[in-house]
Amino acid sequence: MRKLSLAIALLLAPTLAHAWPWSMDMVNQISIKPQESVDPANPGMNPFPKRSVPVPGTATSSIEVKDKDAAFKLVNPVRADAKSVDMGQRLFTIYCVPCHGKSGTGDGLVGAKLILKPWNLTLSNDMHPWNSKDYPDGYIFGMMTFGGGVMPVYAIDLSPTERWHIVNYIRTVLQKKAPVAASAAQQTK
Repeated sequence: MRKLSLAIALLLAPTLAHAWPWSMDMVNQISIKPQESVDPANPGMNPFPKRSVPVPGTATSSIEVKDKDAAFKLVNPVRADAKSVDMGQRLFTIYCVPCHGKSGTGDGLVGAKLILKPWNLTLSNDMHPWNSKDYPDGYIFGMMTFGGGVMPVYAIDLSPTERWHIVNYIRTVLQKKAPVAASAAQQTK
């Protein structure tokens, strides 16, 4: 009988150990949990401080576009001068080369591992002719803003102006043509 009692006690010991106060120490700490208010009377995330100003270039303080259709109709407000194209090249190298490759043909190191191959951004493809009617500058801007397929969203990482610089680089260097603006007929739709 004594051995049976000892065996039962040993079997229950781990179960009882979880009921000790130290078993929940890491869960119930005084630190603030994600999306938890420091003020118990006002639960939820903290609002922006009074008189706060959004950081220039963030998605909340710049051009607001509701969807890809609205972006499609946008006209590139940034002139495709040498400074814009140079900035676009630097940003393209950082954000776009991993998938689209240096040449823009979709041969980047990350793009090679994807099931869906990244788009060829040059004129050397049969699939996407990049003519102004079907693929205006706003289309490229919208893809960077909202993403699509395996294309990530860059609205948080890149300001609208930076995205337009990349459009200027794609149009003037990779496609070796003048930037394409949406026609006046598309603007009125």
